[in-house]
Amino acid sequence: MITPLSPKDYRRTPWKNGGGVTIDIAEDDGWRFGRTPITAPGPFSDYSGFDRAQVLVSGHGLVLESPEGAIDVRVPFRPVAFAGETPIVSRLEAGPVEVVNLIGERARVAIDLQVLRAGVSLGRSAGTHLAYAADGPTALAIDGQPYRLASDHALRIDVTGPTMIACTAGILLIGSVICV
Repeated sequence: MITPLSPKDYRRTPWKNGGGVTIDIAEDDGWRFGRTPITAPGPFSDYSGFDRAQVLVSGHGLVLESPEGAIDVRVPFRPVAFAGETPIVSRLEAGPVEVVNLIGERARVAIDLQVLRAGVSLGRSAGTHLAYAADGPTALAIDGQPYRLASDHALRIDVTGPTMIACTAGILLIGSVICV
């Protein structure tokens, strides 16, 4: 089943630490997929028991400081992943940024966040997959069926078996949620 997701339906959720607001694009039991502006450096919310994947989609110069060392998110469209209980403080080297986050409850789901550029395909297994146009309009094909997404629009793709997602124009984020 393929469900279009529009910015008019996105929900705004205050951060657990009170430092900002996330724009929830899609969510379900045990996971959330959203876009978040980070306008000032500060601590990340504690998401113990969750895995997090994040990709910079606007701006540059984001570094996440953790006890294990820095997580480099300076380059746009290069995803990173980390445990939700990791104490993190963001550092902004060049002003405000925006990121896309996929957060999943580790005991219930496995998550993955990928970036596809035109001409790249990605095979996915049964689960929920979110195709998001984070940086302008994009075009994609799901099992050969073409779709177009306006900027900041998404598709929720719920499949019971393997599927192939191809980016045919623009940049496409694919967030995958698989039940464990």
